[in-house]
Amino acid sequence: MEKVYDFDSINLSLKELNSQEDLDNDDFNFTKVDIAKFLEEHLGKYGDPLEDIINSIDYSFSQEKGKGGFVLVLHDGEDIIGAAVVNDTGMEGYIPEHVLVYIAVDEKVRGRGIGSTLLEETIDRCDGDISLHVEYDNPARKLYERLGFKSKYAEMRLKTN
Repeated sequence: MEKVYDFDSINLSLKELNSQEDLDNDDFNFTKVDIAKFLEEHLGKYGDPLEDIINSIDYSFSQEKGKGGFVLVLHDGEDIIGAAVVNDTGMEGYIPEHVLVYIAVDEKVRGRGIGSTLLEETIDRCDGDISLHVEYDNPARKLYERLGFKSKYAEMRLKTN
């Protein structure tokens, strides 16, 4: 079932995808690649390569133990206006149960509360703690903080290949 929102005369539907079958539903007009391309474009310099975004969507649809998650897509029927990808970690407590891997809103409609609504809908669907990575200069950081996210650690990575 889709939820419908009205933002300044823009009617948007919110679709939750939990599996490839949800994506393949005849009532849904977008492919995994469509969603990934939207995220790649609208995340801009804060995003990842298309292949990584597709891998994250595949992970969210996985039925393997300790994997899974969901994808949310806000659309006006013909165009994707916002999207979020959450991956489950299979852990609890010391590592949050969910990672908000990607969230973006079309830059043409930012500043109307669409990002807040998408993030709130994402949070409502998670049954445990949520982590996300955000660069210090990303303006979305203020939204995350306003909705209760706190900076607990500085992430460090070692690239081995």
